[in-house]
Amino acid sequence: MSSTAEKYTEETVTWVHTWVPEKLFSFRTTRFSGLRFAPGQFLRLGVRKISAGKPDEIAWRAYSVASANYEEHLEFFSIVIPDGEFTSELKRLKVGDSLYVEKQPYGFLTTSRFETGKDLWLLSSGTGLAPFLSILWDPEVWQRYENIVLVHCVRDAEELVYQETIHSYCEQELLSDFCKFQDKKLTYIPIVTRGPSDFKLKDRIPLLIRNGELERSAGIKFDPERSRIMICGNPEMVDDTRKCLGEFGYKTSRRSQPGQIAVENYW
Repeated sequence: MSSTAEKYTEETVTWVHTWVPEKLFSFRTTRFSGLRFAPGQFLRLGVRKISAGKPDEIAWRAYSVASANYEEHLEFFSIVIPDGEFTSELKRLKVGDSLYVEKQPYGFLTTSRFETGKDLWLLSSGTGLAPFLSILWDPEVWQRYENIVLVHCVRDAEELVYQETIHSYCEQELLSDFCKFQDKKLTYIPIVTRGPSDFKLKDRIPLLIRNGELERSAGIKFDPERSRIMICGNPEMVDDTRKCLGEFGYKTSRRSQPGQIAVENYW
């Protein structure tokens, strides 16, 4: 085996689910038994460039893991980019097909970035929801934080995916004990910025922080002593939200300087 091949394993697609045709889908693959990752981290996936007539070439992209780090499978959430080099190949995959998964996990969007805190805010847009789904499968997170707020901002209501999963966390055997003595351990806040919807919030996350609407919707105040804030989504949302929080004195957490914010640019 070459040194390059030793860096990844060939896995099999076991499940594909379309959320929005030609736009959003999720899929699962088998998992190499030696793969280890922390909830919130991402992996590099590889697909052969069949449609480009170059089956010997592999296109690679980073994808956050949406499944729990203790599951036997890996789950990913993807957008379809028209004529995209990677997703054009990825969306063709069916159950039984193969793709490649690097053995090395990446990223710092993990709760280990925070030394203290009581309220965990998970702010996402689009497919930036994926790492937070993985984080919410972690019993340690539910034990550590008194309140968890999951925010998912999308353009159209049909993009508010994983509803069943989000609303069932407290019913899971591993997590239910942490919800017994609290009416609302997890608060889910959906945001739709375009088109008609039944959801109250319709503005971008930074504006909702500035005008206080996000706090009012959650029923929880932002507090530098208590709040630990994770941000994942498109770069504009991530940058604007981080700058907005910076105006209120929040800082990105680093190894040498603990703070209140952890960030991942999903693109």
